[in-house]
Formats: sequence, C-alpha cells, structure tokens
Amino acid sequence: MRIFAKVIEVGGFAAAARALDLSAAVVTRAVADLEAHLGARLIQRTTRRLSLTDTGEAYLERVRQILADVEEAEALAQAAVREPAGHLRVVCPPAFAVHQLAKHLPRFRARYPQVSLELTVPGPVETVHESHDVSILMLGSKPLDGHFVARRLARSEVITCASPDYLERRGRPRHPSELMGHDSLLPPSSILQGGISFQRGIDARGHAEETVVHEPQATVLSTAHLDTTYAAALAGMGIAGLPSFVVADALLEHALERVLPEWQVLTTQIYAAIPTRKHLPARTRAFLDFLVETFGGEDHDPWLAAAGCETPGYGCGPAVGDMALRAAMA
Repeated sequence: MRIFAKVIEVGGFAAAARALDLSAAVVTRAVADLEAHLGARLIQRTTRRLSLTDTGEAYLERVRQILADVEEAEALAQAAVREPAGHLRVVCPPAFAVHQLAKHLPRFRARYPQVSLELTVPGPVETVHESHDVSILMLGSKPLDGHFVARRLARSEVITCASPDYLERRGRPRHPSELMGHDSLLPPSSILQGGISFQRGIDARGHAEETVVHEPQATVLSTAHLDTTYAAALAGMGIAGLPSFVVADALLEHALERVLPEWQVLTTQIYAAIPTRKHLPARTRAFLDFLVETFGGEDHDPWLAAAGCETPGYGCGPAVGDMALRAAMA
C-alpha cells in the first residue's frame, strides 16, 4: 500500500523507487502483486504517463486513510515510552512572546533538552495556524470557535497606567472623567472607534454598576505598537492603556502604577490551541502542560494578582477547553 501510494504521489515507478530507497524492479513488482491480490487493475500504464483507474482512485483514497491510521498508531505506541523530543513549531503574538513566553523558555529547555523550538511572531493571532504545532491565541470579545482544540492559559486585562513621576507631576485620576486633563498614549483612532469604555462593579452576569465612555482629547502618542507605547509610558510621557502581561514587571518594580484600579477597560483571553487531531506528539503535550503550569490555566489575571492591583470583584473561574483537550490527548 505504501509503495502504491508513493508511486501515485511522485508520478512514476522510478521516482517512487528513489524516494523509498528501493530498486525500480521491486517497486514495479510490488504494485503488480497488489493488483493480482485484489484482482483489479489500479494503474493505467502508458509510455508517457501513469493514470489511476476508477477502482484505483477509490482504493487510493482508502489506502491513504489506512496508512495515516497506521502511522498514528505507531506514534501513539512510541510516545508512551519516549521522552519528548523533536522540532516544535509555535506561533505567538509578538508582545506576549517578548514579555512573557521568552523568559520562561529556559525552564522548558532545561526540562526537555531534546525538544527544539521554532517560534513565529507574525502579529495578532486569533485562530490556529495549521502549519504550527501550537498557536497562542489572544481573543477579546470574539468567541473561541473553529476546528481546533484549545486550552486556557490566563486572562489579561488592558489597564490604564503611568509612571509614578508623571502622576506626581500631573495628579492621579480618581474617575474616568478626570482623564480629560491628562496626556494619553493610545492606539490610532481607527482602532478606538467610539472611545474607551470604563466599567466598574461588574457582577456575575456581566452587568456593570457604572459605565463611562471616555473620548481622549489629548493623545500625545498614537501607535498600534505596544512596545513603543510601553517605552513611552515608562519614560513618563503620559497615561497608557496596556495589557497586564506587558506591564507586569514594571508594576512589580513600581516603574509603572495602575491608574483607576477599580475600573475595567478591556479583557483578553489567552489560549494555547492545536489543530484537531486524535493523537498528540509527546513534545506538544509537554509544551501545552508547561504553558498551563506557567500561566495558571484559569479565567484569572495572574499578572495583576502578582502586582497586588486586581480589579475588585473580578475573580477567577474554571479552565475552558480542558475536557476537549484531554479527549484529544487520550
């Protein structure tokens, strides 16, 4: 079956022989024996080309599925006794890669020295990349949907923050309405259509006790590049809106201070996702478990919790997607 499928894949007996490191005679004989066993011609042979018969087309479709199942069964058996090893391809949003993932990778490397990582950081990642083993997704209001299996890593709030030096000079706002007198570091207006919505006192059903929409008037820096906004905030240029995973270290070191800590602005859910498949290589399983262990795996913001400035009343909930993932890994 493997020889027959390879002949069709590469378009000839000689090419299949080279690909399989066999003699052309062995390849030709194997296909002839297969046809004799089946009592049906699978390939039409001419001096110039090969083509499948109708029976051959139907047979090839089933053969490919059978061979895939055989390879999967072999990989499953091998994974049970094999240490995680091989090449792992991961796609991740740039800011998360820089501020979070990279600093934890040495621990993964020490634990699994036979795994090599290829990290792709193309920009926003909102769906699974089929060409990668693991995709780290950042989702806002968009629901988790698609033909993939995902495991929650954490929640990250976008918070307003500024350097202590700036706040000493310009004052600390106590209400979103007081932001009107401050310098703002924000994304371009095309992204912030309709202003910024601040909510306070959110209950279990998602209803807010108070909602205020702020339309910035003094945007001194407008950029979609998070690290530029981050650097400007550290330099004392104004009040910025940044994800907690970006500003986590600065909050701990008191280089930045959270502004309006009782108010929620925007929430991002972070997942590690894989293409739907029946079996996971040991290296993929190990990396997923490492990510969940590192970031907590809950509907909870670990970075604000570590800095002691969580949004009041915004607690944690159960992990999402774990049952589906465990079924895929079984």
